[in-house]
Amino acid sequence: MYRFLFSSKWLGYLLLAAVFAAACLFLGRWQMDRRAETLAEINRVVTNYSATPVAFDEIRDQFSTLDVDREWTQVAVQGTYDVDGQRIIRNRPLNGQPGYEVVVPFTLSTGETIIIDRGWLPIGNNNPGRPDTIPAPPGGEVSAVVRLKHGEPTLDRGAPDGQLASIDLPTYQQELGYPVMTGAYGQLAAESPRPADTPVGFPMPATEEGTHLSYSLQWFAFGVLMFVAFGYAARQQARNAAIDAADAAEDAALEESGGTVLARAPQYAAVGAQRRPSPARKRRGPTAEEEEDAILDAQGY
Repeated sequence: MYRFLFSSKWLGYLLLAAVFAAACLFLGRWQMDRRAETLAEINRVVTNYSATPVAFDEIRDQFSTLDVDREWTQVAVQGTYDVDGQRIIRNRPLNGQPGYEVVVPFTLSTGETIIIDRGWLPIGNNNPGRPDTIPAPPGGEVSAVVRLKHGEPTLDRGAPDGQLASIDLPTYQQELGYPVMTGAYGQLAAESPRPADTPVGFPMPATEEGTHLSYSLQWFAFGVLMFVAFGYAARQQARNAAIDAADAAEDAALEESGGTVLARAPQYAAVGAQRRPSPARKRRGPTAEEEEDAILDAQGY
């Protein structure tokens, strides 16, 4: 009954279903991987973002090579800002508004220098390509709390003087001309003394999981439904073949008994619809009335 499944056409359909299902499986697993990354990031934010700041001496190595699990850790530092080394980072949107970020070298009391991102500034109206004003960091000895962040990759695009395309710490170090810890930088959380005018502080990262789980389940469902559709089509084909076989057997029986088999009406109206056999006009022989009419015709009546 299902021998047609071994035909080249139906094997091709099966291969197409398998390829489609494999693509859905890949996309579903990709969404699950993205969900796992999102959950890991949420866990880091929840664990580290508002935790008690640790002293720089306890976490010095993280500024050389930042462990991903220590991202967003709060660190208490003391030192002075190098205003001459200040730069602004281009193309930094915040809440849908384009702008910049301000980064400044911070020389610690231990003699080491880290980079601190002090916050965000909107695009200026007076000078295209620059903020109208850049709030100066506090002078003298400063106590600050920063959150650890990984440095950013190099971007293959230039930037005007006093600006950087990304927080690429090795490139920044080359511009400064003196050693800087390039394994991580600090995103400013608080500083004392606090100046009257400061850049806009950074909002807490989102901790919503998003739609990755629902998307992955949808892709898995699509893959399963492809095989369901294949099975339904095969079942309909088998039922139609069974109807054809029954009709052929009935026609053969009529022919053997001397009956007349007339043309059949179309079996179904649309592709994929269930075949509904139309009744064929069949007669096994002339009726008594037809035989009587034939005799009268032969006698000339």
